[in-house]
Amino acid sequence: MNLVWKLLRQHISIPQIAGFFVANLVGMFIVMLGVQFYRDVLPVFTSEDSFMKQDYLIVSKKIGMANSLSAHGNVFSGAEIEELEGQSFVEKTGRFIRAQYQVQASLGIGGQSMMSTELFFESVPDAFVDVSSNQWRYTPGETDAVPIILPRSYINMYNFGFARSHHLPAINESVLGMVDVRIRIRGNGRETELKGRVIGFSNRLNTILVPESFIVWSNREYAPEDTPETTRLIVQVSNPTDPAVSDYLASQGYELEEDRSQTEKTAYFLKMIIMIVLAIGLVITVLSFYILMLSIYLLVQKNAEKLENLMLIGYSPSRTARPYQLLTLVLNFLVFVLALLVLWFVRCYYMDLVTTLYPEMTSGTLLPAVVAGLLQLLLVSVINVFAIRRKVLSIWKRKE
Repeated sequence: MNLVWKLLRQHISIPQIAGFFVANLVGMFIVMLGVQFYRDVLPVFTSEDSFMKQDYLIVSKKIGMANSLSAHGNVFSGAEIEELEGQSFVEKTGRFIRAQYQVQASLGIGGQSMMSTELFFESVPDAFVDVSSNQWRYTPGETDAVPIILPRSYINMYNFGFARSHHLPAINESVLGMVDVRIRIRGNGRETELKGRVIGFSNRLNTILVPESFIVWSNREYAPEDTPETTRLIVQVSNPTDPAVSDYLASQGYELEEDRSQTEKTAYFLKMIIMIVLAIGLVITVLSFYILMLSIYLLVQKNAEKLENLMLIGYSPSRTARPYQLLTLVLNFLVFVLALLVLWFVRCYYMDLVTTLYPEMTSGTLLPAVVAGLLQLLLVSVINVFAIRRKVLSIWKRKE
């Protein structure tokens, strides 16, 4: 084997081999990055809310010039709610009840104050919140802390903006028990401080949600003269994709707070972009394969006479072709290892941004990229080995 290699390596072109190595590295890296990025980011668009079922819709009135000038233009009347409840696709409805008093809350971790701001509370019937009754209840004088569900967008703004600029720790599901919430309520000439307990984040609710029992009690105590108006409804439907749902809402001038179709469109375009990226990576890989095969063919052609002599003195075609095959296998394996290493650094960078925006996201593993890279490595290597053996056999047959 060493003798054969010493005879055949004399005409190896380093620039041609380097060209193949770089091109194959770029192609494999793009393919692995596309597969890994798709698997890492897709859950952002497809994950379900842990507190709201998918057949729950949040309905409000569209804000236009006509009702924007009126303080009650976006309020649902009793007749409108009854009409909505009478639709065949509606199973049950609930009203958002808003706190009628002033609320100020401060957040901290481990005794360190992080931020303090004015907030607002809302509630929906407990039946619409997918949380155990032990976690989602409040009894004045008995419950130690007010359960709170925060909108995910608030946490994203804090983690990505406020926390970074003030060098504060990010908040995610794993540190919920460490978050200290102090609530100060002012109204009806009274002021009270309560303790809050964040039990989770919601992707679909753009409000700070507390138990209905707390809202009813606190409104009675701190805003007894104000009657909460219904500006939003939570509706359970039999089939959210039923065209009758969207047709009715449009005819009444209602809109959904979260349009799932937009999320689906975004996920679809993400798939399309990833497919384009994968196609580009595969094209570069194919071109690098041709560069390598051209280099090997030229090398074999330059050594044709030596190959013929080796086979005449007893070396088999497979043994003669083995140095070239091993060369391609080693190059392909080095490309895979280096591409995986580069991908690891790139993924650390973009996953840091993703987990900052979506703290609930898990980092996962590099398994999708590894599988894609190994499949590409196997395919290219098998084709390389077969093509080299075929070229050497053609020289042997020509001699015969």
